[in-house]
Amino acid sequence: MSYGHQQGAPRRPEYGGTPGRGRPQGQSRRPAYHETRALPMPPTEDPRRRPPGQRRYNGPPPDEYGPPGEGYGPPPPRRPRKRRRVGRTIGIVLLVILVALVGTWFWLDTSINRVAALEDYPGRPAEAAGTNWLVVGSDSREGLTPEEKAKLATGDAGGQRTDTILIAHLPDNDTPATLLSIPRDSNVEIPGHGTSKINAAFAFGGPKLLVQTVEGATGLRMDHYAEISFGGFANIVDAIGGVEMNIDQEMHDTKTGATIKPGLQELDGAQALAFVRMRYSAATPRSDLDRVVNQRKFIGALASEIASPGTLLNPFDLFPLLANVPDALTLDEGDHLHNLVGLGFAMGGISDGGTVTTTVPVTDSSANQWDEAKSQQLFDALRTDATIPPDVINN
Repeated sequence: MSYGHQQGAPRRPEYGGTPGRGRPQGQSRRPAYHETRALPMPPTEDPRRRPPGQRRYNGPPPDEYGPPGEGYGPPPPRRPRKRRRVGRTIGIVLLVILVALVGTWFWLDTSINRVAALEDYPGRPAEAAGTNWLVVGSDSREGLTPEEKAKLATGDAGGQRTDTILIAHLPDNDTPATLLSIPRDSNVEIPGHGTSKINAAFAFGGPKLLVQTVEGATGLRMDHYAEISFGGFANIVDAIGGVEMNIDQEMHDTKTGATIKPGLQELDGAQALAFVRMRYSAATPRSDLDRVVNQRKFIGALASEIASPGTLLNPFDLFPLLANVPDALTLDEGDHLHNLVGLGFAMGGISDGGTVTTTVPVTDSSANQWDEAKSQQLFDALRTDATIPPDVINN
């Protein structure tokens, strides 16, 4: 047997053979190998290899983007993966901060001490314009160690009285807020105890009797109550690294022995407590009247320091401050942190003059008796959110 074309056999038509056999007549024959044109040879290099730095193109075939020209068509737009990743990270960070703030707010609101200070009773003043806070500084030594008493020069007096009594009036209109000091030695009617110094009301019946006494003496209904203790006050000042004050002259208390040098300086907790309590000094010739002025000055400086970016954005000041607030502050049972916002703004306005500061008008420097006519004008203005007459403002 032989393979291929045998000699003498008829050739197929497409190869020049006899028609009628093989491929039908008229159909073109297969071109010979030498008649075909040269086709492009496949690339000798691996197409997966690319010069260093050249990006791999994984998009669709170039025909989908128009004529290929000399190379691939235009690549598809790249997705902004990096920008999306950065945005996601920022969102997560903001969410964590928000959760932390909400958690801290809830913790503070539930940790603050509370007391039943506000209650209804026969003859209580009716609600009027604006909002009134009774702010009290208690001289209670409870919880202080002997070392802390010596450091703060508190003495060993038992019980608790009020070294500071303030009414903060927040108006409903555009009149400025008012911070009104009530001298602690003011003689007023204390329900159930006759006439006595107003700070004795706190010793007789605590916050509830003090609120009732202040409301009866002023005719102003108290809407909120806040109290801060000796130790708590000093701890808050220390927590924020002290409060800057400009002392006009040397202050030396002949009763406690505390001394504060003159000049611009940072007062720590012990010095701040001595400053707001001092009345037996050549620098405070009007005794309690000068003391209440110094108290308002310091409260304004303290509120501004707490609200400053240097405190709020500094974790070394902010976290110690937050940690000391629950033990230092006592609120009425119905009060919450959001109620303190307006009070904070009013106290912060002392430093820039945005808040009116005054003392209940008195008849002499002993501050035992109130000037009835001027006092009534002052209380009427606060009750109606009216502008306080200049001649009744007493600093």
